[in-house]
This record gives sequence, structure tokens and C-alpha cells, in this order.
Amino acid sequence: MNTAIADTIIPIPFMADTRSVRLHFDFEDSTRKMTPDEFWEFCSKNRKLRAELTKDGEVIIMPPTGYESSEENVELIIQLGTWAKTDGTGKVTESSGAFILPDGSTKAPDAAWIKKERLEKFTAEERKKFLSLVPDFVIELCSPSDSLSEQQTKMKDWVENGTRLGWLIDPKHRKAYIYRADGSVEVLDDPKTISGEDILPGFELDMSQIW
Repeated sequence: MNTAIADTIIPIPFMADTRSVRLHFDFEDSTRKMTPDEFWEFCSKNRKLRAELTKDGEVIIMPPTGYESSEENVELIIQLGTWAKTDGTGKVTESSGAFILPDGSTKAPDAAWIKKERLEKFTAEERKKFLSLVPDFVIELCSPSDSLSEQQTKMKDWVENGTRLGWLIDPKHRKAYIYRADGSVEVLDDPKTISGEDILPGFELDMSQIW
């Protein structure tokens, strides 16, 4: 464990640019990258920051969202969570729930759904930290501070790591990008609803509550 990382506390400066910031940590061994355990320690020391770890070992610090994006994200969680409770086969997480992916990155989608049977292999102690698990389904909401191209790359990363269905929702342009396990991407213009297909049978997101 690198104590320099564990003890790192990052102050939050005033910045004119509201986009994410990337931090690179230099080790004596230039080929070494921050591990998921070290990233957990970093996040534990910097709880006020919303951060993700890239597969290249960089830490991305993301700004908090404005009211509108926060309200939209809550609506996603309400609709997905309501369906999940009725369906009973899986669990829902929100934007502070991160997952360690096979490529070494640690990402936190705005909303995710995981089959219960896949969660049963983890102990109670393991569930207190980031899980080494790829959600079956993820939603990413593109806020005004997000780069659409970066969000699209993130969605491809989810699918390449094993996510079976993903939605990238762009409220500004009223578009929804549907990412499927076969690598295909479907673009919906101003959809009224979005179907969970066979991954989330019976779930339809009412977009009139999002736009």
C-alpha cells in the first residue's frame, strides 16, 4: 500500500472550467498504476470528491451537478427502483456506487441494476467497498458539464467490460443512446419511453419526467 496515496487529501480550488480534472500519480516504478485498493483508500480520505479511476491509473475528479441534472437523476432512480422492487430479481445503485471492472478501472454509473444471484457471492464485508462486478444494466446521464464524446467512450467501456445493456441519456438534445452487448448502438430522438428489453423485462422509462 502506498501511504502517500492513502494520506492524500485534495483541496477543492475555485476553477472556471467545470469539466472533470484528471490526476496522475507518479510512482518510483513508472510502469506501476494505482490499484483499486489504493483508489478506495484515496476516496476514503477524500469523501467530498466524486472520483473514478481509469484503466490507465488516472483519477478523474468530477464536479457536482446542478439542480436540474440532480433532479433528473433522482427521477431515473425512482423509476428504476420502483420497477426493481416489483420485479424482485435485482438491486439498484445510484451515482455514488462504484464498480471495479475487468480492465482495472473503477467507475460509478448514474444508475445501475445487478441481478441478485450475482451479488450473493460477495460477503457482507466485501459489500462495504467497491465490488469487482460489472452491472447488468447502467444508465449515464449527460449533464451540462459533461463531454458527450467522453460519455460515449465511457458507455463503450461499460459494454466491453460486460454490461449487457446501457443507456446514455442526453437531456439537452433529447436523445437517448442505447448500447447493447453485441456492440450495436441505437440513437433515439426525443423518445417518449425507453424499453428495458429482455434485460429488464417490463421496465419502461417514462421520458416525460426527464426532459
